[in-house]
Amino acid sequence: MQNDVQAADSPAEGELPPSIVKRADGVFFKGDAAAAACLAGVNHYFLAGAYFAGLDYAVFIRVLYGVGAELPQNLKDQQLIRFAGSVEPFQARRRELYKSVRIVNGEAEYYFEPVFFNVADMPPEPARLNFDEFVADMWVKGIRFGIDAPAVKATIAAGRVVRLIAARRLNATPGRDAAIVEVSQSIHRSNAPREMANGRFDLHTFQNRFPQVQPHVKLLRKVPRSPGLRGYELSGIPLEPPEPRDLELSSVAGEGTMLEQAGGVEYLVSAVEGFISVDAGKKISIGPKIISREGVSVRTTGNLQLTGEYEEFGEVQEQRVVEGGNITIHGDVFGNIVSRGGNIALQRNLVGGSAVNAGGNVAVKGVASGAVIQTKLGEVVLGRAESCVISGTRVVIGEASNCEIIADEVLIKSAEGCAIAARRIEVGRAGPRRQTEMLLFPLVPDTAKYDQAIAEHTERAGRFGAQAQKFKAELDAIAGEPELRNYLTLATSVRKQEVMLTPEQLALFQKMAVSVGPALRSVGKLSLTVKEAKAQEAVALEQAALVRKQKETVIGHGRCTVQIVTGDTIVREMKFNPDLGAPYDRAPKEIKARLRGSTSGIAAIFAGSSGSVDWAANSPSLPPPDPTSPPSPAAS
Repeated sequence: MQNDVQAADSPAEGELPPSIVKRADGVFFKGDAAAAACLAGVNHYFLAGAYFAGLDYAVFIRVLYGVGAELPQNLKDQQLIRFAGSVEPFQARRRELYKSVRIVNGEAEYYFEPVFFNVADMPPEPARLNFDEFVADMWVKGIRFGIDAPAVKATIAAGRVVRLIAARRLNATPGRDAAIVEVSQSIHRSNAPREMANGRFDLHTFQNRFPQVQPHVKLLRKVPRSPGLRGYELSGIPLEPPEPRDLELSSVAGEGTMLEQAGGVEYLVSAVEGFISVDAGKKISIGPKIISREGVSVRTTGNLQLTGEYEEFGEVQEQRVVEGGNITIHGDVFGNIVSRGGNIALQRNLVGGSAVNAGGNVAVKGVASGAVIQTKLGEVVLGRAESCVISGTRVVIGEASNCEIIADEVLIKSAEGCAIAARRIEVGRAGPRRQTEMLLFPLVPDTAKYDQAIAEHTERAGRFGAQAQKFKAELDAIAGEPELRNYLTLATSVRKQEVMLTPEQLALFQKMAVSVGPALRSVGKLSLTVKEAKAQEAVALEQAALVRKQKETVIGHGRCTVQIVTGDTIVREMKFNPDLGAPYDRAPKEIKARLRGSTSGIAAIFAGSSGSVDWAANSPSLPPPDPTSPPSPAAS
């Protein structure tokens, strides 16, 4: 036993590790020593057969591995950190009391049971384990980290027989990835029902589905990544945590945003006023256009009343209303699209809904079926239309079946069973659909008021012409009297100084003038009356010509052509009153009733099942002059 003590004590008293200081009042780690140096010092003592008596295991582990509870306040920032009372030799006799451990999945299992000293030729002598010795023995056996000191101490003190998890591996704690958090409430949607002016709530419309922001508003903030905590195997080998992922705030910065640094924090800030949109790549953009990818339904948006341009990548469900300007829908539309202007562009199908534009174009790239497509001022372009009501300034369709169409101009490649009315109709192939015949109605303006105005102006011109002719006859009768004719001839010669009168002749000439004075006054009055009547006649004729031009303009160049008639097709004129506005600006029910209503009594331009149609409106020319009417001022 004496040799064991000396063997254990000699290395401890020889070359002492520089990281450990042993004094009468305890054993200390140097405060400025590295953890690796402290580990080397502890390992020196344990392998030399010593142990630390009065070990403070929490301080011991904190200094060696940097984990566990913080150092007490009286030990922080000290030159020496006390962790044990003394260094004692670990006698071989006592080392035999400690058994091996069983290590499974990072846990060291130890079986605590009563222990005895073996004495030759004597009964075994009871003994007790010691926690400080337990730590030293475990170290030598490879358990250099993670001893459950409270549990082991309590088990040893109680002398219980138990299989205990005496030590555990410490798994690495993952760090926190960099993150982006919202800063402004402006980017939040409000799905509360919209309150109307009368105080009631519209349960079909959300309060603020598409938020709008002002310039220079902080929207998002970057939270930097934070490293994880190192773990340790039972052997003391470190377990490094995975590297936290970093991200750049610029990865979500889209058009209309910018990055700013404030107080060491990076922010995403709005650069312009507009609507917030998030694309598939999670980029935030701000602009005048509203972009949605969720579709329009009761669940997502409700009905929409928008102030800016709108682009939707989802579907518009039945009975949902999207109202705005410049609307683009990439999904199928089953609801109603209403635009105050700009364009409506439906990239897929319009089924059972409507697309109505107050002033702009409507385009459906897919199929329009059972729908209403109308524009008050613009063009309608459809690939294929089935059982639709369509109206607009100009309508262009690839294939149309069982539709009611009215416009200024209609161009269709193939039409079956449709009723079409327009000023100008061009159809490639036309025919019936099942039992529904093909109806074509060239729109012809009602010009009755122009005809009446022309007749009134012509009648007035004739009346003034007759008056001028009557007064001219009276003038000629008076001017034909010999005395007046002689006076006028002599007066003309005197005025031109062709004849020089003597005083006696001059007296006679003056006497003659007094005699024909009343006749001269009558001639002057009649001449003025004739001029006034002819001027009134010219004005009336000019007004009649102007009305004729207006009539020709209203009639325009109406035309109806069908290249190939493939079945029962009827072409009839349809009158409309141009003073009541555009003939196509009507409600769908009114359009349908007018085009499918009775047309009995109207003569057919064409009725047949084959051939072709080429009809043009006759713009009437000015009528030939009436030989009984008075001559025009130019002729006279």
